[in-house]
Order: sequence, then C-alpha cells, then structure tokens
Amino acid sequence: MFSASLIALREGLEAAIIIGIVLGYLNKIGRRDQTRYAWGGVILAIVFSVVAALVMRSIGAEMEEPFEQIFEGTTMLLAVAILTWMIFWMRVQGRYLKKDLERQVDATVHRGEGWGLFALAFLSVFREGIETALFLAANAFAVDATGTWIGALIGLAIAVAVGVLLYQYAVHLDVKLFFDVTSILLVVFAAGLVAHGIGEFQEIGWLPILTAPAWDTSMWLNNSSVVGSILRALLGYNDKPSLLEVISYIGYWLVIVQCIRWFTHRLGAQLSEKQV
Repeated sequence: MFSASLIALREGLEAAIIIGIVLGYLNKIGRRDQTRYAWGGVILAIVFSVVAALVMRSIGAEMEEPFEQIFEGTTMLLAVAILTWMIFWMRVQGRYLKKDLERQVDATVHRGEGWGLFALAFLSVFREGIETALFLAANAFAVDATGTWIGALIGLAIAVAVGVLLYQYAVHLDVKLFFDVTSILLVVFAAGLVAHGIGEFQEIGWLPILTAPAWDTSMWLNNSSVVGSILRALLGYNDKPSLLEVISYIGYWLVIVQCIRWFTHRLGAQLSEKQV
C-alpha cells in the first residue's frame, strides 16, 4: 500500500504542478477564458488514465498460465524502465519544466488554438497518468491488488490536497527535496519489481538459469506474514529468492549508482562551463 501511495502522490503532485503552471500562466497573461480548454484536457487525461489502469489489471486477472506470468513479468520490467527514466528525466529536465510549459501555452494562445491548449494539458497530464497506471498494475501483480488500489487513492487524495494548497493558498513546498526523497524510495521499490519480474519469467521456464534458492527464510519470516508482507511491499523481500533474482536486484542498484555518478559528473561539467 505504501509504495502505491507514494507513486500516486508523486505522479499526482507532478500533474498538479503542471496544471498549476498552465492555469497560473493563463491568469498571468489575462486569458482566463482559455482555462476551460485546459481543464477539459486534464479531465479527459484522468479518465483515460483510470481506464488504462483498469484495463491492465483486468487483462492480467483474466489470463491463465503461462500468459499470466508473461504479462505480469513484462509489466513489472516495463514499469521499472519507465520509472527509472522518469526519475532521471525529472532530475535533468525538471528545472526547465515551467519555462517550457509557459512557452507552449503562450504560443498556443497567440495562435488562437483553444484545442491546442486542450491537447497540451491532456498530453502533459496523461503522461503522468499512464506512468501511474503502469506502476500500479505492476505493484498489484507483485504485492497485493486491494492494498495497491487503496494506497493509490490515498496518495492521489493527498496530491489533490497539496495541489490546492499550492495553487489556491500559495503554500510553500520544497519541491526539489520532495522529489529527491521520493526518487530514492521509488528506486528501492523498482529494485524489488526487477526481482519479481525475473521470478515470473523463471516460473515459466524462460530463464532456466541460477534457479536455486539464494536463501530460505520462510520458517522465520514468511512472505505472507505481517512483517514479511510489509518488507515485500517496501523492499521487494522474498523468503526464497532464486540466485538470479538476487543478482538482478543487486545489478539494478549497481546500474542506478553508475547512472547517478554519470549524472553528477555531467551536471558538474555543465556548471563549470557556465562559470567559465
């Protein structure tokens, strides 16, 4: 539930920030008459995102072996890829998001294209929505479907409340700190999804290597126990993981660490060039 709440909160807040930027800029340039197009795009994006989440969940629930494992494993690994890309994209492009959106809104309004503003709002919010839908589907497969959807509703409710406070009451939020902390937590969840996804493919014999258990702690800390289920949701814990699952879990972390080092080096080089 916690992982679902976190991803819904983060993605929901990103969407709220986007909506706030668009509406705020329309107010700034005196074109509040165009807000109906922006809201129309936002509402349609939310509807499409909910439908996408329900479709992905229902497809997985209706499938039988081995297609169920194939679909679930693919969904998990795809969610990890998109989630990882999203984290680093926000680190690189997040600082330019406000200017880029305002420029696009300005160009659309000056062309008198209300439907262009509708499309801009729709695509911006739908991107966040489809990422959320994919991750929630993967989380539901790996952990618990009911807890996932309850957690998602809680996270979205908090995101809406925070968005209202930011936009209507100008409450200050250290957005950078928020995204830095949630990025670390999401990487932890993503590592667990990698291992779960690999496990799905091993279950149907697609990865018949290193299948021996790395350990067996089912006697002391079973997956279905209270503590075990919490650790499974938070850290991707498995009481009897295969060697390949453990290697993939560690391997993902090594890739992330290397990406962080590369990003830090690149950012430092860019700052040095600007100072020169």
